[in-house]
Amino acid sequence: MLEGRTVTVGAHRIAVFRTHEGFHALAAVCPHRGGPLADGIVTGSCVTCPLHNRRFDLRTGAGIGDHPGVMPYEVAERGGELWLRTTDALQEAA
Repeated sequence: MLEGRTVTVGAHRIAVFRTHEGFHALAAVCPHRGGPLADGIVTGSCVTCPLHNRRFDLRTGAGIGDHPGVMPYEVAERGGELWLRTTDALQEAA
């Protein structure tokens, strides 16, 4: 709980987080300096980049504060597997 993992789906590197609300997925890299968001600290509905403390909303990918956000991805749990929408269709998470 409250931790992230990085997965690769096609050409996308995605940070997937399991929280009390369920699963959330964002682009895996902080736009500031490339920090690994999956290694960030999750509090409530946001994750904090481990390198420079930039925060992102797990539901929308929006930057919290005066900085850009990251791409959010739709997550679905099917039969005990996670599926991520990267473009037109849901794909099984690697």
